[in-house]
Amino acid sequence: MHVYFSGIGGTGIGPLALIALQAGYDVSGSDMQESQYTHYLEEKGIHLTIGQSEEAIQKINAQHPIDWFVYSSALDQFKDSHPELRFVKANGIRLSKRDEFIAHLIEENNLQMIAVSGTNGKTTTTSMLIWLFKNINLPISYSLGAKISFGDMGAYTKGSNYFVYECDEYDRNFLYFFPTFSIITSIAWDHRDIYPTRNSYNEAFAQFINQSGKVLLFEKDAKLLHQSSDNKRIIMENSNKLIDSITLHGLHNRQNAALAVETVHQLTNHDYEALIQIINNFPGSNRRFEKIIENVYSDYAHTPEKIAATLQLAHEINKNVVVVYEPHNNDRQKTIIDEYHSLFESVNKLYWLPTYIARKDADDVQLSPKDFLGKLNRKTNAQEVAMNENLATEINKAISEGNLVLCLSAGGGGSLDEWIRETCHNGVIHG
Repeated sequence: MHVYFSGIGGTGIGPLALIALQAGYDVSGSDMQESQYTHYLEEKGIHLTIGQSEEAIQKINAQHPIDWFVYSSALDQFKDSHPELRFVKANGIRLSKRDEFIAHLIEENNLQMIAVSGTNGKTTTTSMLIWLFKNINLPISYSLGAKISFGDMGAYTKGSNYFVYECDEYDRNFLYFFPTFSIITSIAWDHRDIYPTRNSYNEAFAQFINQSGKVLLFEKDAKLLHQSSDNKRIIMENSNKLIDSITLHGLHNRQNAALAVETVHQLTNHDYEALIQIINNFPGSNRRFEKIIENVYSDYAHTPEKIAATLQLAHEINKNVVVVYEPHNNDRQKTIIDEYHSLFESVNKLYWLPTYIARKDADDVQLSPKDFLGKLNRKTNAQEVAMNENLATEINKAISEGNLVLCLSAGGGGSLDEWIRETCHNGVIHG
């Protein structure tokens, strides 16, 4: 079967393409722009095109007929005007979003899904589960929204019983599945273009819990979702001995690690102490407080709750923190702009970049850095910047003065994360 993945450079579609390749499918795809993810996939042997046109997909289909067209939620904004969608519909090619293909792959290979869902911490917790399974030598298949040093972003392993899936709530993706075991990492209202009220967001998670076999979550989220402990719902105390025994930096990392350890224990009955020893050596994942050079880190944090948790982690390492922040998606920023008021007051300096636009919204009025800076309290030392030589100079100065520089960005190609990687040479940032 030839499966074509549109938006293959995305963190949801890219890993799935790798899984399909390893599971024996013929795989190709496309994306609108080059990125570290598209280069990574090409290195793994996947043929992809940059730019999406009817001519390009027609040529691929002529060479090797496409059986299934899998696309990302980003294409929904174009509806029938997208050239690839027009082509596959005109030619009667099966098409779906990723959830339908994942369900097919799981059923075809007789796998049980371990779903990691929640507002924040999904990628880290999924990575931790993969790390634990690999270190207890249990075969595992998985899909992950980030690169890791101990495996691919996505993997299909023959002989595995479980499929660990970073199960995103955006576009209600997670409601397509009925997992064997689910983890809820945290609940904090997000994706307000999909869930217009806090209650609608919480109701979706409650529905997801009802669709799952067993569910593990913290008591604070259980109360929020009106869940009580029973033979299906395992509720973990917000503060417990398991968290206290984990030595990773960052309270949110220790909480995520506790969820991962408890899950593997529940599924395998593996010894707690052995699992804790393994998780304390967890090497981390790409763009989750990832060290780029000495005293410069990149993190994917893009919601107020996740930013606060990442700042807490940074301050555990160095009380002097400087932040370079690239907001993500204009539609999200319009709903959270007031929540920035005191969020960054603990940092020595805040550099604010223009918003990274991954999806266009109906209202095309863009918020500028000045709009955000006007919302910050007087304690926040902030200024507007651009990704150029001046910013590089400011970062180098901050490093020389003993600060930890934290770059926050959830964007892909052309984002702050890519800029900081491309400009690092011999321990110095070059603009």
